[in-house]
Amino acid sequence: MSNAIIQLYPLPTQEVPLQGLYLSHHLREITPGNAKTLVYSNYISSIDGRIAIPHPTKRGMMVPQQIANPRDWRLFQELAVQADILITSGRYLRDYADGRAQEILRVYDDPQFADLKDWRADQGLKDQPDLAVISGSLDFPVPEVLTRGGRSLYIFTIDKADPDRIKMLEAQAGKVIIAGEDSVDGRRLVDCLAEYGYRVIYNSTGPKVLHLLLSGGVLDRLYLTTAARILGGNPFSSIVEGDLFDPPIDFQLKMVYFDPHALNGVGQILTSYDRSLITYRPESETNRLS
Repeated sequence: MSNAIIQLYPLPTQEVPLQGLYLSHHLREITPGNAKTLVYSNYISSIDGRIAIPHPTKRGMMVPQQIANPRDWRLFQELAVQADILITSGRYLRDYADGRAQEILRVYDDPQFADLKDWRADQGLKDQPDLAVISGSLDFPVPEVLTRGGRSLYIFTIDKADPDRIKMLEAQAGKVIIAGEDSVDGRRLVDCLAEYGYRVIYNSTGPKVLHLLLSGGVLDRLYLTTAARILGGNPFSSIVEGDLFDPPIDFQLKMVYFDPHALNGVGQILTSYDRSLITYRPESETNRLS
């Protein structure tokens, strides 16, 4: 299968290789504004906005197999390999302990990503990014394998969290940090990670965590793959879930690519957006006569 995809924006239109595409964005060299961190996230969606649908045999949601594909998975790995730390959830740790989840960064157990393993070593980075786990309930075990090799794990929770669970997890895994009242505050989470020296932060979890990062004004870049398929069905998850943003949060288009070879020729659009610093004003206000 061809490695070539088409860059549509910025101009000029040209063919570029899929492999190495997101590595070429050099995320470790970006410092947005005066921020100490770069926080970024990535999703794959159907045209009708489905990033997750009910698992056919188990509780919970899963990425639709109708849109998941190896070409997008390659790009996911290229984003993860550049991170100092990965944001994930208590559900991920539960699924990992039950054998329903795998390492987020797969460069050490999948030969097709051997070049990414070498890239990370060349950058002087440790084998795996550290983990920041968001959980209100603290209802999860910490699999020992996730803290091997000097890997650090931070757990961010809320004021109402069970103090006995906090003590147990601190004894087992390391640091538990209170970062909100009813939900974890995205700004407090990222500020805390910055204090611990983390600069490149990849959100690898779902729409509720994306909402708290957006609410905190800390998400700098969004990557979105849109598979050219419509799935339908209920219930489903979209890229962000939570209260209405008022005002809305503006993003500026950074890059657009067309991958015509994905999904047996169905194709997919790859886009990235940077958070805009322009203040939103309703159209009625901008058109008002002075």
